Amino acid sequence: MKKFNASGINGHTTGPINRNSLKIAVRLAMIAGGIAAGSSAFAQQTPAIEEVVVMGQSRTFANSSATQEMQNQVSAASSVLGAIDYIPGVMVNEGDAFGGDDWSTTISIRGFQVSLDEQQLGTTIDGIPNGNSNYGGGAKANRFLDTENLGGVDVVQGTSDIASWSHEALGGSMNFRTLDPQDTARLTTSATVGDFDARKLFARYDTGEIFANTYGWISMSGSDINSWIDESGESNRDHIAAKLKSSFNGVDLTAYISYDDTHEDNYERITPQEFREDPTWDRLTGNWTGIPHIDQQYRRAWSTLRKNLLAYGKAEFEVSGIDFSTSVYHHDNSGRGDWIPPYIVNVTNDGAGAPHSELRSGTTVRGGSPLGTITFVDRDGRALSPIAGCTSSITWPYGGASAAYDPACFAPGALPVSSYRHTVYEKQRTGFIGDFAWETASNDLTNTLRGGLWFENSDRNEKRHWLKVIDSRTSMNFNKVPYWEQYDRSFPQKSTTWYLEDTLEIGDLTARLGIKQYLLDIDREDEHQGGRRTGSVNSDSDVLFSGGLVYTLPVDGMEVFAGYAQSFSAIKDGVLEANQTALESVEPETADSMDIGLRYNDTRYHASLTYYDIKFKNRITYIPEGSGTGIDYLGESDGSYVNVGGIKSTGIEAAVQARLTDQLSLYFSYTNNDSTYIGTPSAAANTLLGVFPGNTVFGSAEDMFVISTDWQRDNYAAGLTYKKIGERWLDAGNTQRLDGYGVADLYVSVDLTEQLQGLQAVNLRLNVSNLTDKSYLGGVAGGWGGWIAPPRTATATLSVAF
Repeated sequence: MKKFNASGINGHTTGPINRNSLKIAVRLAMIAGGIAAGSSAFAQQTPAIEEVVVMGQSRTFANSSATQEMQNQVSAASSVLGAIDYIPGVMVNEGDAFGGDDWSTTISIRGFQVSLDEQQLGTTIDGIPNGNSNYGGGAKANRFLDTENLGGVDVVQGTSDIASWSHEALGGSMNFRTLDPQDTARLTTSATVGDFDARKLFARYDTGEIFANTYGWISMSGSDINSWIDESGESNRDHIAAKLKSSFNGVDLTAYISYDDTHEDNYERITPQEFREDPTWDRLTGNWTGIPHIDQQYRRAWSTLRKNLLAYGKAEFEVSGIDFSTSVYHHDNSGRGDWIPPYIVNVTNDGAGAPHSELRSGTTVRGGSPLGTITFVDRDGRALSPIAGCTSSITWPYGGASAAYDPACFAPGALPVSSYRHTVYEKQRTGFIGDFAWETASNDLTNTLRGGLWFENSDRNEKRHWLKVIDSRTSMNFNKVPYWEQYDRSFPQKSTTWYLEDTLEIGDLTARLGIKQYLLDIDREDEHQGGRRTGSVNSDSDVLFSGGLVYTLPVDGMEVFAGYAQSFSAIKDGVLEANQTALESVEPETADSMDIGLRYNDTRYHASLTYYDIKFKNRITYIPEGSGTGIDYLGESDGSYVNVGGIKSTGIEAAVQARLTDQLSLYFSYTNNDSTYIGTPSAAANTLLGVFPGNTVFGSAEDMFVISTDWQRDNYAAGLTYKKIGERWLDAGNTQRLDGYGVADLYVSVDLTEQLQGLQAVNLRLNVSNLTDKSYLGGVAGGWGGWIAPPRTATATLSVAF
């Protein structure tokens, strides 16, 4: 399969799909809506009131599913991640209201997190593993599907399903399901506009029956959003997807493919003191000053560029009473992370007093160590030193700068120089999944034996390019030929995972017992040494046990459940990336999880109550680059990984959904969570690593509740949700406390079909997030800062079928 180019923005060569061509294609598809559509295209736009939340399927562990009613709270221009934010125990924070910045996105479930620091939650797309959720080389669910193509999300908060395929599911898992094709041909189109110049165009064509028992759809979308902080940055996204379902000779076939091309200018963390000083500014700038030390904060140079292609094929069939499901998939991920260091790295000894070759175009040095840094040069490219005794007047950022960075400390005619730094990511994964289930019954006893095998072969490459800013006085435009390739390394990985589980149903009692094992091998290869292996790690798990009980009580609709599972998170290749000399000191993460709960379901009321206890050890923590004292741009990884003991989480989750009338429903959930650090056996090691046994895990909320009401009558629908997050700690030392906050979200929709004669279906929906314009710090990472939450943001979506 052809590898997509990692560039395509800011003057780089584009990949196989041209950005402008895609936008034109989307517009043409929307115009084409005038020749084919049906009013049923909007069955998903205005759902029946009973389609609110599935409180939990009859399983031995806590689980919830978000359906269309929760999705209505999320703007069409937003990320699919927002659909799970109202589920018990779940907290999602994104840098803007649209999920337009992966750098600032954090997800927390029961104190387990996906952030710059950690990847402890599993993610799948239609059951296909996403290939890690980390910033460098990973991909969250929003890279694989559009909000309009989301059929639902199944969330397991703790003791995950044994058949969930992930290398990260320590504290829970999320399965994002794509919509199935419709039975009849139709074209669904929509246009979304909103605050901060938000624009999104979307079109999906359902083919109807192509040939016998075969249906499909294809969709395209394009979106452009300005950053809400001074609108100095932007987030651009183009997305194409298609799905096919068919039945042939007793075999059910499914195929899906998606391609996503994203350019996101980042938001940055600030300290609580900086937030108190100005809660509307994240200290990135929108104006180019010509002073490299200040311009290292230029927002347009803090960027995330990613392309993701995911394709899978699935076959489901029965042989001799045994159900089989087999899948093959391929994922291609490429992209960059950009920064703009305020200097040129001296990597070649050009001789005393000679012009520096790093300033000349066309030569790339591969590997080697820096000899120093260059901040100002004369017109011939010779490094200059500041005037003796000069004191810098630069006081920002990072507490100021020395005379070597202040143009006032150099003679007239001195030229500032700086670099544009790319960390380039590429990853290819190919895998196979096979599951079976064999059910037998005798009298009042039903036994189901199921098992599965997952094999994946992946190869991730990462390289670091330093490129000269052409003229640091005028703009961030840079020479596209690197003057230094700091490193180039690959991480081939092979993994095999298997499980077996037996479930026995005897009257009102269901019992299950299962085993699972992960077998992983990761290498590190130095491409500067011809691909020579320079490190390796074996990340096999022990055989992991899980089990549980569900008992149906005499009260109709009520059941109790209990579950236990041993979970595992493999050592990521980032450990090899960060420090190959420390491999023996890093161990895989493991967790023991227990759920005990009660569920009630009938036609109008649904309720659940769960107590959970999770203990995991060998916690691998990512220490990211960037702090209040500045960024080490020369570090060969964007941080490092260490084991820091573990975490113990206990808590209670409660949820109630009531359909009060045929038009009105009410939803309430509450989570009380206590996540604390477990130290290492050595007090000295705890001190060295900054581990504080017994302290609350930073970033975890101790209390959360959600209250939501949804109303529908005739052609009108509306919903209002309020979510309260309790106080959190910003740092592991529990020295800085973040205030709690409450956020309200609103949607209102109206079906205008009757008012607009000649159109078969028209729907208008208004979404307002952060309705009261609450100001607070949302996601946190690094133990020193957090991202400013987005302000009140409104969007309007018009959907039309002709």
